[in-house]
Amino acid sequence: MDTGSLKSDRKTRYRCPLQEQLLRKKNYRENLDRFIPNRSAMDFDYAHYMLTERRKGKENPALSSPSRDAYRKKLNDAFNMKRTRILAFKNKPATIVKPIPQEVSPCHHSKLTKPRRNIPQTSERTLDAPDLLDDFYLNLLDWGRANVLAIALGNTVYLWDASDSSTSELVTIDDVNGPVTSVSWAPDGQHLAVGLTNSEVQLWDSTATRQLRSLRGGHRARVSSLDWNNHILTTGGADSQIINNDVRIRSHIVGIYSGHRQEVCGLKWSASGQHLASGGNDNLLFIWDRSISSTNMPLHRLENHTAAVKALAWCPFQGNLLASGGGGADRCIKFWNTHTGVCLNSVDTGTQVCALLWNKNEKELLSSHGFTENQITLWKYPSMLKMTELTGHTSRVLFMTQSPDGCTVASAAADETLRFWNIFGSPKLVAKPVAKTNHEPFANLCSIR
Repeated sequence: MDTGSLKSDRKTRYRCPLQEQLLRKKNYRENLDRFIPNRSAMDFDYAHYMLTERRKGKENPALSSPSRDAYRKKLNDAFNMKRTRILAFKNKPATIVKPIPQEVSPCHHSKLTKPRRNIPQTSERTLDAPDLLDDFYLNLLDWGRANVLAIALGNTVYLWDASDSSTSELVTIDDVNGPVTSVSWAPDGQHLAVGLTNSEVQLWDSTATRQLRSLRGGHRARVSSLDWNNHILTTGGADSQIINNDVRIRSHIVGIYSGHRQEVCGLKWSASGQHLASGGNDNLLFIWDRSISSTNMPLHRLENHTAAVKALAWCPFQGNLLASGGGGADRCIKFWNTHTGVCLNSVDTGTQVCALLWNKNEKELLSSHGFTENQITLWKYPSMLKMTELTGHTSRVLFMTQSPDGCTVASAAADETLRFWNIFGSPKLVAKPVAKTNHEPFANLCSIR
């Protein structure tokens, strides 16, 4: 061997030492020669068992039985002893270990799960309401768009301004015509309709504290329910009649719905103004379509309740969904598809259902109840799981109404108290509506008597 060849050989051997060491290490571990077993990859305990124990069983048949064989087979399956090879020529591939998952960051967690809303269990304000009539069939409480609450106490209607907590008296009716049996704010939040025992309905301007007109000649008994549909004031009475009154014209009666056989104690127009829901003391629920010319032909006549139907609430996020509540003999909250007239669900609350309100921001329903708990219950829709129950009233909670921002609920009970609950959360920032110079539909009512 000459000196040149020796130098070239050394250059070949030490050209890339790091790469060479890795190659040697790899060759040593895997042992690429398939005829030489790899001791590090062999299980000697298992090999010893395969060479000795199995042969004992074959040489001594007395030690073998069907039950032993079955038991041994289960052990083999459990401990992976079905292998037949003893010698191993290559290491098994490394098991991939999954990395430990990192904890979800707080910001990401907040996106996945919505924080639970804190619901105060006590009323934030309680006001006295003396002489509040303990009558299930009346509607004596309403909260208007101008953030003023109207409540009828005996013969007097009071206004409570939520912006400054001030109280004023709107009107006191004499004993001949009173007491007041229903109140309802017009959509503009300035004008109030007041139903009386003598079958009349008075329209009042709350800002000027003066009466605009009286609607007479429609009902023959007390007016127990009211609701507005733009310039149409719908009234329901103890005479079982439902009357549509156009307050802009002298001859105000523009339609009569006849279907109930007893007092109409619940009236609610849908948000679209197309459908009217009416409930009565005859246990009936009617859905009326405004476009149907015949006022004696309801869209649906629903007979599922077994007591008076006073509590009615149209769903704010699904236009054809209506919730209704039954009286003491019924105790149920029912949900209706008003397009088809099908009852979607019925929940037995265990007590009289006096009023219903939907949460405007969440899929929740609030119900007020009578004997024996006199509670206010918040339900999750559509599961109808109880989210919370609010107690504080000592008698049945007859009336409920909602603030314009949809967050605060006022409840009036036969214990002669008016309570305010912050049950639907904190108010959201909402732009104030621009005041209109022409307050329709009452701009020209001053000349009508």
